[in-house]
Amino acid sequence: MEHAKFTSLSDNSIFFRALAAFAMAVLVGVGIGGTAYRLATPGGWLSQLFGRSVPGSLGAVLAFLVIGLCFWLTRGWILRSGNDRYSELPVYVCAGAGVLYALQTVMAL
Repeated sequence: MEHAKFTSLSDNSIFFRALAAFAMAVLVGVGIGGTAYRLATPGGWLSQLFGRSVPGSLGAVLAFLVIGLCFWLTRGWILRSGNDRYSELPVYVCAGAGVLYALQTVMAL
């Protein structure tokens, strides 16, 4: 019976991994928040889709219903195990959207 080999990580490695994980979490949050904002604003994607016939409050409620429906429909596509390489794709898509929204915000300043 072989014993497992443990490799020690340096303090710098742990710090940079934690920093990268924090940056990824922030980008995913910005991506989800920016998408929800673009969807629900009065001049956003839903108002362009439906025109001016839908009031702002109903458009916001509808936006959150659409987002919830999308998450509910895709729950079967996202595998719970880490063996599939496509299971992290929604995270990277949201992080990419976060990068785009952050760049647009910085360029607008």
